[in-house]
Amino acid sequence: MKKINILLLTILMSPIGFAQELDCQINVNYSQIQGTNIEVFQSLQKDLREFLNNRQWTNNVFTVNERIDCQIMINLTKYNGIDKFTGTVSVQSTRPIFSTNYKSIILNHKEKDGQFIFDYVEGQALEFNENTHLSNLTSVLAYYAYIIIGLDYDSFGMTSGTQYFQKAQQIVNNAQSAPEPGWRAYESSSEDNRYYLIENILNNSNSPLRRFYYKYHRLGLDLMSEKTEVGRAEINASFDLMQKVFRRKPDSFLLKIMLTTKMDEIVNIYSEATQAEKKKVYNILKEIDPSSSKIDKIMSSK
Repeated sequence: MKKINILLLTILMSPIGFAQELDCQINVNYSQIQGTNIEVFQSLQKDLREFLNNRQWTNNVFTVNERIDCQIMINLTKYNGIDKFTGTVSVQSTRPIFSTNYKSIILNHKEKDGQFIFDYVEGQALEFNENTHLSNLTSVLAYYAYIIIGLDYDSFGMTSGTQYFQKAQQIVNNAQSAPEPGWRAYESSSEDNRYYLIENILNNSNSPLRRFYYKYHRLGLDLMSEKTEVGRAEINASFDLMQKVFRRKPDSFLLKIMLTTKMDEIVNIYSEATQAEKKKVYNILKEIDPSSSKIDKIMSSK
């Protein structure tokens, strides 16, 4: 729990026992690329892990146990043999649930094919600056670092991740003249690139979804181990916020990502709910995503 206390912060400024914010596992898959020395891919994976995990992304103090668990999968599809790579990036993050060993998935997102193009030279330092676009590789990683941190903070405090989402938006702004795809509004007719993800997060029309994350996780899941019915009632009420966004903006990109991220967990939560609770959530989710077969499992569970 990120309980930042001014007095404790003053006393405990020593770096001993404290860590950076992310505990990120990086996996670079190069199975589609043939006839190349694998050392460059191993070096890339190592450098990316160090870049994400050794950098301090916020001004807050994290203990080792408070680091945010996340995974980034980079599936490479092309390599010119020198310095240019093409692939896809998938991002997942989790947060612990109070008084349990369970970790709830906060983000589960995969970019469209062809959106991740970057340069990398083995042995060359990875550079990043919040105020300018120096490298597409580090800009993409920093962008998702701030998205991960922002969503984590939102799940602990009502819309408390705003400042980190604003940093992600600044990275998007910096990249508007970059040659690589994924950063601009006019690139994607389906509105599902990096530009639209952060635009959706900060857009007021989607603000109920950020409140949903707080009510669902902090007031709901965190209570369920000790007060199961109370916690599930908060989760039940949180779906009204999701429905509100759908009725205002049915094609919300952020709503689609949240449904993808949370659906399996929702089905599990409601496996032991009352019929009235099941019916309410079923009706809301069926309105939002009528083609999903997973939603039907809510009513079929005993």
